[in-house]
Amino acid sequence: QCQYSSGSSVKSSLSGSAFLDRCSIGEPPPPLRSYLWFTIFTCFCPAYPVNIVALVFSVMSRYSYYHGDYDGSRRLGRNALFVAIASFFIGLIIIAVTCIVHFTNVRRKQLQANS
Repeated sequence: QCQYSSGSSVKSSLSGSAFLDRCSIGEPPPPLRSYLWFTIFTCFCPAYPVNIVALVFSVMSRYSYYHGDYDGSRRLGRNALFVAIASFFIGLIIIAVTCIVHFTNVRRKQLQANS
């Protein structure tokens, strides 16, 4: 039976086919959850250092998955999701604050011009 644990034999495989070495016929690997699409979407939010970290976690998750480290891939994918959600909300807050500051300054200038 095939196990998906991240043992040292899986990580030390140089051929890149660690899953095929251990499990030639058996259960398929667990599904990949790297949230790459969501992290790419959050790159359009104005929270640049945070969303770049989310993108890096997502790419690292995919890399771990394709090298047979399924537990590490799941952990990095979950981290990518949490950081991407934080990036999304930080971006929304930055957009809201920018709009509030802009429109209050426009309103103030209109009131000063009418006086």
